[in-house]
Order: sequence, then structure tokens, then C-alpha cells
Amino acid sequence: MERESDQQPQNDDRPSKLWTGGERPYDPEDLVMATGADLTPERVEKARKMIEREGPSVIERYLP
Repeated sequence: MERESDQQPQNDDRPSKLWTGGERPYDPEDLVMATGADLTPERVEKARKMIEREGPSVIERYLP
């Protein structure tokens, strides 16, 4: 008799580690895009200041 796990296909293309965003470097442009806003010089500057003030983990509030 086959076990249930033997019947389900294996998905080998999944990443071995998942990143939330704050662990890796990112640009202010990335932060703007994570908010869903269009890139403008004002928004990029605001994002740069947010990263400086709050640290790299600020992007995590916008990521799913």
C-alpha cells in the first residue's frame, strides 16, 4: 500500500531558505516599489531617509 506522501509530487524548485527582506541589502528604490508606489525622486529620497532612520528592517513592514 502506498503512503500518501509517496503519491504527491516533490517540488524541488523551492528555495532552501526564505528571505523576508531585511537580511539582505536593498536600495531605496526597492523600498518604494515594495510600498506599491511609483518611483519618483521624492519617494526615493523619503525611502532613503527611512532606511537611515529606522534601519534595514523597515522594508519588512511592506513585504508579505
